[in-house]
This record gives sequence, C-alpha cells and structure tokens, in this order.
Amino acid sequence: MIPASFLAAIGQLGDRRFQSVLAKGVGLTVVLFIAFYLAFVWIVGWFLGDSVTLPWIGTVSWVDDAISWGAVPLMLLLSVFLMVPVASAITGIFLDEVAQAVEDRHYPALGPASDPTLMDNIRDSLGFLGVLIGANIVALVLYLIFAPLAPFIFWGLNGYLLGREYFTLAAIRRVGREGAARLRKRHFVTVWIAGVLMVVPLTIPLVNLLVPILGAATFTHLFHRLENRRRPA
Repeated sequence: MIPASFLAAIGQLGDRRFQSVLAKGVGLTVVLFIAFYLAFVWIVGWFLGDSVTLPWIGTVSWVDDAISWGAVPLMLLLSVFLMVPVASAITGIFLDEVAQAVEDRHYPALGPASDPTLMDNIRDSLGFLGVLIGANIVALVLYLIFAPLAPFIFWGLNGYLLGREYFTLAAIRRVGREGAARLRKRHFVTVWIAGVLMVVPLTIPLVNLLVPILGAATFTHLFHRLENRRRPA
C-alpha cells in the first residue's frame, strides 16, 4: 500500500497543476535554506567577529570566506539537519493544494472536501512543528548516549512525528479531526512506516527538496486507500 501510494504520487509529476505546487514548494524550501544559512553565518560571525586567527593558518576572514566559497557546501550540510522541520513547516501551506490535485486526478467521484482555512492549516503545522522541535531537543540525550544508533533514533522519531502530521492533515479534509485521529490510531504502524520512508530521503541533499510535496501526495493516497479498505463492500 505504501509503495503504491508513493508511485502514484511520482506518476503525477507530469501534471501541470502538480508541477506548479511542486515548484512553489521547492522555491519556498530554497528560500528557507538561504535564510537559515544567512542566520547561521551571522550568528557565527557575531561570536567570532569578521576574522579569526588560527594556528599555522593565520587570519581567516570567516564571514567573507563562508559567503564566498562555503555557501553551497554549507547549505547542503545544513539541509541534512534542517529539512525535517522545513518539511513540517511548509505542510500547512501546500498540503491542501496538493491533496486537491491528487483527488481531482485519482478520485474524481469524491464530493468536495471540507475547506480548512490557510490559517487553520498553518496553526496546525506550527503546533506539530513545536512538538517536533521539542521532541528532537529531548532526543539529543539519546543521540549522545546511543551514538551508533543515532541515525535510527532520528529516523524513527521523526518518521513517527512527520507521518502523524501529514496523515492527520490529509485526513482532516475528509473525515474531520476526530475521524482523522481514529483512523491514524487504527493504522498506527502503517502511518509510522510511511513517515520513516519519508524521513530517510529528507536527509539526502538535493533529493530532499522534492520530498515534502511528494510526501503530501503520498499521504493523500495512503489516507484514501486506508479509508476505502475500512468501508464495507
């Protein structure tokens, strides 16, 4: 069910409407990364000053050097750690648009979905984002204690959190908050596994730019497949 949902999302990449949402999602992601990068350089520059003297090397103009030749490698490195919260943050902006494009193509017999406002989606996403950041701060202790297992802890924790967020927001449009919560609990393992399979490529630079929008489409398909299986024949 999960691979079929992902392949269906991939198969819609040629859809012009889908490409428009994908382009906006990737564009916003790049803008957020640039903002994170500039903030990072500013913070480090504030601590170290415009230059720092290193043994055997001499004076290094940290801020200037970082901006001139370190931008791309640093952004790629930061993307490994920042893509999970970025994916969470942009969900509320684009998930409804992605879900509607998916439903119009693959589930045209459905009636109109409930229309949550953009502010409702953003509020939900910010709430999920706060939980995600807080959980990862607490998990830092586990990362240090079980260092060899840190990647698996990271994938498991964030897979659960992102899977919960994406599935809930996709399901709310059709079954409301209570129905989404019940369906998510009933299919807890499936949603968690789908979340983990979403988080793993989020740690791969460049590939991770496509994952948030494809994840929104995948979880829309996953919701409908689980919901259809629940309904009596």
